[in-house]
Amino acid sequence: MLVEEIMKTDVHLLRSDQTVQDVMDLFKEKRIRHAPVVDGGKVVGIVTDRDLKDAVPSRFTIAPKGEPYKKKVSEIMTANPVTAHPLDFVEEVAMIFYEQKIGCIPVVSNDKLAGFLTETDLLYTFIELTGAHQPGSQIEVRVKNRSGILYEVSKVFQEQNVNVLSVLVYPDRENSSNKILVFRVQTMNPLTIINDLKKEGFDVLWPSMPQVNE
Repeated sequence: MLVEEIMKTDVHLLRSDQTVQDVMDLFKEKRIRHAPVVDGGKVVGIVTDRDLKDAVPSRFTIAPKGEPYKKKVSEIMTANPVTAHPLDFVEEVAMIFYEQKIGCIPVVSNDKLAGFLTETDLLYTFIELTGAHQPGSQIEVRVKNRSGILYEVSKVFQEQNVNVLSVLVYPDRENSSNKILVFRVQTMNPLTIINDLKKEGFDVLWPSMPQVNE
């Protein structure tokens, strides 16, 4: 999946010459927590709700409250932020979020802002990819880490005429010669599938149910 498929293109912008008060007004009106700072069509920074909290005094302070709100965006923004490209893979950008500990990223193409991506957008994308937002059941199977094993397990679902919403593959932390297949299937009663998987010799980790003998 590419960034351009999930990024927001209707982006609320700030300029570096605007004030902290402008940022507060924008965040409140649009109910957002991040905004790119764009001057002359070029991304020069990012402002987040954390930057805003650091810039304004506590409501308990006795100091004059007017001056901090007159600060320029250029004084509180994160300059020269990390950017992504519309054709970057979502998984690679997710790694950037993790490694850089950031909550948003401007998407830039030909030196122009093309979109904006937040950690919430990424999280919902992975929810969609796992099928967790759809009604169904999750089945975890431990298998040998060898070619063709996914096909063999999938045949059980096909024979039961059960639709597979998603498949994830995890390493088995206890044994590197195995891997864990996590299926999201479109049924609320997976008992028959689980029993058939066990009959074929597969190790069902979840749900843990007793096998029904015929």
